[in-house]
Amino acid sequence: MGTSNMTGKVALVTGGTKGIGRAVAEHLLAAGGSVAICARTEADVRAAEAELGDRALGIVCDVADAGACERMVEETVARFGWLDILVNNAGLGIFKPLREMSVEEWRLQIDVNLGGVFYCSRAALPHLSASGDGFIVNIASLASRHAFHGGTGYNASKYGLLGLTEAMLLDVRYDDVRVSIVMPGSVDTYFNGREQVPERTWRLHVDDCAAAVVQLLSYPKEAHVSRVELRPSQPPRKA
Repeated sequence: MGTSNMTGKVALVTGGTKGIGRAVAEHLLAAGGSVAICARTEADVRAAEAELGDRALGIVCDVADAGACERMVEETVARFGWLDILVNNAGLGIFKPLREMSVEEWRLQIDVNLGGVFYCSRAALPHLSASGDGFIVNIASLASRHAFHGGTGYNASKYGLLGLTEAMLLDVRYDDVRVSIVMPGSVDTYFNGREQVPERTWRLHVDDCAAAVVQLLSYPKEAHVSRVELRPSQPPRKA
């Protein structure tokens, strides 16, 4: 295996102010990289940027806006000079059965969870290819393979993300860009309004997901782990 030394590498992490994205940014910085993070809220972006330090850049961006994604990529390259890694982490979930979900709620999940990955990846691709060893890591979910009640929009977006990832992999492999997907199960994070707790629980920790991302990036260019499924070791037994 290669090394997790990210010195000289530049990464862009969407949804990087908290949760999994924040943990990924912290791990990449700890390994010596430089990181741009984004979120939709100015206050969150500025607070995270200050906490992460001099090798971090905070950008306000709604990934559902294709133009905003293009500007974010260009701002990242303008600051750091190039781009090696894109981590598409931004996402949201609205959990309602079909009859209760509005058209606006449906579109929002598809636009953010699926459209945002396409917009950011498309904007970043020329820079990732130019780096000679580019990498796109899409953060999805086990909901990309397992449907559940109330997952009409969320499952659709995550199943779509798995298909998008696998097709993108084939599209760009000869452009010196690898594409992988990380699919965690239950994670102790802020997702869907749940509070993240400091102590370890049965759920996955955000650092587990970040470690998976860094491990993917550590493989030599000639090797490619395209999918990681990450589960809690001992979830509560079903009655």
